[in-house]
Amino acid sequence: MEAKVGTIVRAMAGREKGRFMIVVSTENGYVYLADGKERKLGSPKKKNIKHISPTKTTADTEKLTDKGLRCFLREFSEETKK
Repeated sequence: MEAKVGTIVRAMAGREKGRFMIVVSTENGYVYLADGKERKLGSPKKKNIKHISPTKTTADTEKLTDKGLRCFLREFSEETKK
């Protein structure tokens, strides 16, 4: 499974199970995830790569803010429900 920086993923285990998040960075089988609300871009959640499911959607993390990320993920989750 490959998760690059900027990929939108769904958490498959843990407290975040079922929620969409964005990959902020990767390191030795782990990814750092943010959702802009509970996990800000400045303090991402460390999660095992086995516990996520990547989507085909990516976003540019360079110009992204916490508020922008929340809006992006909200729109993305509404689109996937349809």
